[in-house]
Amino acid sequence: MTRTDILNFTLTESLNELKNKNISSVELTDAYISNIERMDNLNIFITKNLEKAREQAKESDARYQNGTARILEGIPIAVKDLFCTEDLRTTAASHILDNFVPPYESTVSQKLKDAGTINLGKTNLDQFAMGSSNTTSYFGNVVNPWRSKAAPDVDLVPGGSSGGSAAAIAARCALASTGTDTGGSIRQPASFCGIAGIKPTYGRCSRWGIVAFASSLDQAGPFARNVEDCAILLREMSGHDPKDSTSSKQEVPDFQAAINGSIKGMKIGIPKEYRVDGMPEEIDALWQQGIEWLKSEGAEIVDISLPHTKYALPAYYIINPAEASSNLARYDGVRYGLRVPGENLKDTYKKTRAEGFGDEVKRRIIIGTYVLSAGYYDAYYIKAQKVRRLILNDFLEAYKKCDVILTPTAPSAAFPIGENEDDPIKMYLNDVFTVALNLAGLPGLSVPAGVDKNGLPLGLQIVGNLWDEATVFNVAQKIENAAQFNFKPEIIEKMAA
Repeated sequence: MTRTDILNFTLTESLNELKNKNISSVELTDAYISNIERMDNLNIFITKNLEKAREQAKESDARYQNGTARILEGIPIAVKDLFCTEDLRTTAASHILDNFVPPYESTVSQKLKDAGTINLGKTNLDQFAMGSSNTTSYFGNVVNPWRSKAAPDVDLVPGGSSGGSAAAIAARCALASTGTDTGGSIRQPASFCGIAGIKPTYGRCSRWGIVAFASSLDQAGPFARNVEDCAILLREMSGHDPKDSTSSKQEVPDFQAAINGSIKGMKIGIPKEYRVDGMPEEIDALWQQGIEWLKSEGAEIVDISLPHTKYALPAYYIINPAEASSNLARYDGVRYGLRVPGENLKDTYKKTRAEGFGDEVKRRIIIGTYVLSAGYYDAYYIKAQKVRRLILNDFLEAYKKCDVILTPTAPSAAFPIGENEDDPIKMYLNDVFTVALNLAGLPGLSVPAGVDKNGLPLGLQIVGNLWDEATVFNVAQKIENAAQFNFKPEIIEKMAA
């Protein structure tokens, strides 16, 4: 069996090959390690864990031999460098943490570890997860493995903030990866990289051990090559954690089993407010194609209204920076991370934060401090929280008429690195279809459904009711089956030739 054959297996297929002893975990892991080294120019990893991964692979093979293999035994994954990993550097892609080595493991990465996965390394991201393009990292931007037919020599963004985790899957540098989603940071990169990714209901996965950005919005979730693999991963990542007060005690269903159900008679909501001005015709056409695919499965299409959608981005960009400014106050040059000595304590704070934080992080801290300040707290932050409740109410009202909601994932395909960097507002608009879900705490999954005229992937987003990821997976599987998305980045196609 060739390395290319091994790299083309999905997570589910890889598990079957391992169980049947057609391949070993060492062979599987070595295939990915070899490809990681081959794809080094994409800058996917901040910290690699390759030697340790080989050791873990040997342990997994021993478990397969003695009959103690766990549910995800021997599966090589990548972990977003926002998850604390014991004795393995965790930077949040920031200079202020570039030498931080945690003495503990995040709950989500520990759950995956306990399930038998092998950590290949820590993936690059927008600094402190602040961005939609993965170009704000202190360690340099990630390059999307996809290329536009119109400009094949131009590097494209992989999306953000979890761009490294998404690119790792698309470039065959991991079988699965973890991400976090604060306003679309799993779903948008999944769309840009032609893979599947889900943001679960807020509270489904523990936030303990994840470097905090905006605590009421952040939620961990998985990336994988297809819907079934995401379902398997989310099942293992989920569950109550007493160390996280926002972690839910809701029962974790068997998401993998849910994907085989019928959707005949199911009602699919189409929100009129998501038909935004200037949306490319290709994305609108793909959305319509998604509607037709679901109708052919017996689903009923219903028009719904989410009237407060137009306020989602403004509310998000008040709440998000406010919580970020509070969370990032802990980086003071005293307790851990970077320290730039000053003439006194205040000067040390000032110099450390000025040197340690990037421009986008500083921008959000300044905005957040402003909206939380005396005289502006009621006018901005409290008002945004009230709007947030109205947005949730819109969704709850809509779910009286439908079971899930179908929308595009992003308003465009992947764009060239640097294209929107001089206009932060334009960059923020990349999240127009995704931020409302974070404000409402709802689950949403992006599934690759087609390509644009330049051969770049486009995703459709399935939005579920609170705690109903099972239905999201089921509907997403139907779109995946109909779309038959088998496109690959040219760099992968050349590897197989």
